[in-house]
Amino acid sequence: MAFSREAIGMAATGWFAKDEVYVGRDVPGRALEITPQMVQTFVEGTGDDHPWYRGRSPQGGPLAPAMLLYSEVFRDRSWYLPNLYGNLHARQEWESFAPVMVGERVTTRCTVVDRYLRRGRDYVVGELMVLDGDGRLAWRGRTHQSFLIDAEPQGMAVDKTREKATGREFAFPQHDGESVSGPVRRVDEAMCRAFSGPERNYHNDRSKALELGFPEIVVQGMLSVCLVAEMMTRRFGLGFLCSGRMDLKLVNVLWVNEVTSTHGVIFERRAEGRRRRAELEVWCQKADGTKTVVGTASALEGGD
Repeated sequence: MAFSREAIGMAATGWFAKDEVYVGRDVPGRALEITPQMVQTFVEGTGDDHPWYRGRSPQGGPLAPAMLLYSEVFRDRSWYLPNLYGNLHARQEWESFAPVMVGERVTTRCTVVDRYLRRGRDYVVGELMVLDGDGRLAWRGRTHQSFLIDAEPQGMAVDKTREKATGREFAFPQHDGESVSGPVRRVDEAMCRAFSGPERNYHNDRSKALELGFPEIVVQGMLSVCLVAEMMTRRFGLGFLCSGRMDLKLVNVLWVNEVTSTHGVIFERRAEGRRRRAELEVWCQKADGTKTVVGTASALEGGD
């Protein structure tokens, strides 16, 4: 007996409550055009103004930043758990498979691909897929969002002393190699509003931050991810936009009005077809050296 895909889908979802967050839950996406205004908004929110984004590029016309759709996974939060108090972006994976042109139409989709418990938090992983105008996979990201298991708020969920606690020091880099320099930004309220607006939320409004258990505006974790992508794009160009990877852990909160800098070390180069893949340790840190992001990234280089 044959079953249609629609019937199979209805049967599968019958296993779960309507509002349940489960592995396999589908979050509808959308079709949209990559516009110059979207690029302008990205530039205002990140400070990343690569000449390829608004002028000629090796592909001819303007290219979209690799992280242009950084907020797409958050557009529909039906994959979030209901307790938003103290929720944090914990890890971000990202892959680029093809450059996307400004003016191109893309399609997005999100799926819950994992859920796990760790150190008193419940983690949900939402996978975003972005298909280009020909239906090819262009970008894929996995966002690990953590939620407090306790439903009752008790004091501050995270305060500014947490990053100085024993065990929160992160020795990076762990390898020697060629240094790569990235951007330095002071993230003020205007930048937070540009990056995390226009609606008021705990990433751009102090009162909203207090409601969710934070003493100050929490700079959205995706901003640091975008700064790592900026460093990789400027160092590797199409080698990152066509075949870049990042796997970043967001280990400490960046608060509004703090200065963050981005760094990398190329610790390995290995053959990949007729090119080489450069493997990096990457991190972001505050002016006092406190690490906010640690992880790895890679991109292709031309063979020689």
